[in-house]
Amino acid sequence: MLLVERGKAPAAGWWGFPGGHVELGETVFAAARRELREEVALEVAPLALLDLLDLVRRDEEGRIERHFVLACVLCRIEAGEPVAGSDAAACAWVDPASLPQDWKVQPEVGRLGQAALRMVKA
Repeated sequence: MLLVERGKAPAAGWWGFPGGHVELGETVFAAARRELREEVALEVAPLALLDLLDLVRRDEEGRIERHFVLACVLCRIEAGEPVAGSDAAACAWVDPASLPQDWKVQPEVGRLGQAALRMVKA
C-alpha cells in the first residue's frame, strides 16, 4: 500500500494514507482522485469505500481539540509514479502486514491495508 509521511500540522511526522479534506460540493471519490493527484502525483480510479474512521485528537487534559472522519477509499492507479508533494514529506510503498516499527502509524492503517489486499485478490 502507498503511505505518506505528513509534512504539516496537525499530523506532521505521522504516516498514513494519502488524502485530505473534501471540498464543498465534492464527492468522496472525486476528493480521493484530486488529493492523490495533489499529494503524490498519481491519477487514480476510485473503486470502493473501505471504511469510515473517527480520529479524535485530545489535548493534555483530555479535551477534544479536533475530530476528523476519514473516508478510506480503495483506488486503482491509472497513471504516474508516486512522488511526495503538497503536504506530504515523503511517500513509500509498504507491506500492510509489516509496517516499519519506527514509523508513527495509526493502528487502523495496517488493518485497512490488509482489508484492501483481500478485496483486490477476491
